Amino acid sequence: MACRISELVLKCRDPEVLARFWCEVLDFVELDREAEGCIEIGPREGFGGPQPTIFLIRNDEPKNGPARLHIDVNATDRDQDAELERLLAAGAKLVDIGQPADASWHVLADPEGNEFCLLRRRLSPL
Repeated sequence: MACRISELVLKCRDPEVLARFWCEVLDFVELDREAEGCIEIGPREGFGGPQPTIFLIRNDEPKNGPARLHIDVNATDRDQDAELERLLAAGAKLVDIGQPADASWHVLADPEGNEFCLLRRRLSPL
């Protein structure tokens, strides 16, 4: 028997803004509001599926340096260039963290500056 990732927790200044952003990026929906400043988003099918949910928890402490864990995403229905344009229109920003100029991925940041990468579409598992 093994574990699976069931949820990710992201501390943020404005859970409402990040919930809207990540729902747009991942085609997720709001699943629950456990308390003031805590929103859970996830797949339309709800809890318990193969994708983890994301808890967005209010935290007023400033972000200090790069995150030790970040999210990588792949487009599901378009090429990488079209997906990059969609993510930028949704509020993502391109960031330079020292990645090579010819990198096969794009480093972006969500509206609060949390870095994530847009990878090329994977056609088969590693």
